Amino acid sequence: MSATESTSYITHHLKLVGRPDQLFTEVALSLIHTTSRGCPLAVNNLALQSLVAAFATGKNLVDDTSARAAVSEVVD
Repeated sequence: MSATESTSYITHHLKLVGRPDQLFTEVALSLIHTTSRGCPLAVNNLALQSLVAAFATGKNLVDDTSARAAVSEVVD
């Protein structure tokens, strides 16, 4: 998937579970796309781990710090 498709993919899945609001910063979305290379399974895994990382630190928004923590968890 392209970067735009990856963002749309995440946004679509969030809407399916009742979250139409913006939960990911643009930087976080870019990092997820770059790391996943647009592979849907990798996008899913990184997005999920990013949400977990944001929750664990008490954030309401997935930022680059949460996305980097997810990359470290999933990739390393």
